[in-house]
Amino acid sequence: MATALLEIVDLGEGEIVLQRAEDDSEPLLRIQFSDEARDYLMDNGLEVAKVMIQAGMQAAASINEKERPENGEGRARTVH
Repeated sequence: MATALLEIVDLGEGEIVLQRAEDDSEPLLRIQFSDEARDYLMDNGLEVAKVMIQAGMQAAASINEKERPENGEGRARTVH
């Protein structure tokens, strides 16, 4: 299985996306901060979005491990 290279892109106006690098397909994830949230974050929206994405990936990996049968069989998934 090929490994996809992902990138986090700040599109401005409070919108940050996670997308495949060098690919014009729809973003995998969109984070949209309101004007009020952007004021509160004081230009740190990209850093907050990075932490949100990392936490989501860690949660998905944890859920994947809990759902795996004890015999180790089942559908394996890779979360990056």
